[in-house]
Amino acid sequence: MTQSPQTPEPKGQVSDAVKGNWVDHLAPQWSRPYLRLSRADRPIGTWLLLLPCWWGLLLASASTGRFGFYDAWIMLGSAMGAWLMRGAGCTWNDITDRDFDAAVERTRSRPIPSGQVTVRGAAIWMGLQALISLGILLTFNKAAILLGFASAIPVLVYPFAKRFTWWPQVFLGIAFNWGALLAWTAHTGSLGAPAVALYLSGMAWTLFYDTIYAYQDTEDDALIGVKSTARLFGARPLPWLRAFLILTVVLMALAFILALLPLNDLLILVLALGGAWFLGWHLAWQMRVLDIDDWKVCMHLFRSNRNAGLIPVLFLAAAILV
Repeated sequence: MTQSPQTPEPKGQVSDAVKGNWVDHLAPQWSRPYLRLSRADRPIGTWLLLLPCWWGLLLASASTGRFGFYDAWIMLGSAMGAWLMRGAGCTWNDITDRDFDAAVERTRSRPIPSGQVTVRGAAIWMGLQALISLGILLTFNKAAILLGFASAIPVLVYPFAKRFTWWPQVFLGIAFNWGALLAWTAHTGSLGAPAVALYLSGMAWTLFYDTIYAYQDTEDDALIGVKSTARLFGARPLPWLRAFLILTVVLMALAFILALLPLNDLLILVLALGGAWFLGWHLAWQMRVLDIDDWKVCMHLFRSNRNAGLIPVLFLAAAILV
């Protein structure tokens, strides 16, 4: 029996893009290289940047007992800002890492090393995304705006971290979870201890999922001298991942207790804590099926953290509604 021919891959597709993504099949041809720079064909990063924002906002709303139209805007603005700032950050990362990316099998198909976009074009695209994101930020209160400006520092530093430390995932965690601080502050008007505990929980979560992600590139990273927690932990990541899991759950539970215990409403507190508990079970499942020698398993587990991060969102939303 004659086999039907396989559909050819779209021209310029990045090797680790989601198959059948809208960028490679629906976006105008001229826009595809720039959308690939922004990782629009790989949406998991936007989710991982957005979810801590929603954690912070919903926890603040649960603690004050209110969720109004302005909060709905914070939620929507966070989503748009996460897409834009993740795109700007990834573009900056690809500009700074273009020589490294050209030497790594998984990343050499990215727009800059593959010649789809020039460095100058990437820089202009980065600036445009950052400028639109700034417009969204300016709709929040003054304290949140100041936090938003401060977030630029870890974003600028992160691409260089793997050159000087075995723990670049810490710098990613600092940048990716900033939204927990910002969204809490956008609702309450000031930074609080629950937001800081939630932020630290998100950092531990980032150490967990990005270590799994980094196992895809350990051989190439060793050849070009790039550091990561995956290379540091080697063949024994599970004790470290277990520690990151415990820190994620304990710090998130602490954030929920600090914010919600003063309400003297046991149901609200139990619902919120359920989100931290089931998030922990999701991370435990990831550890159970992890195979650090199979890049497809690592990528699948990394992407599954969208669902993991949505668990606290759902439980906090339920806590607001009761």
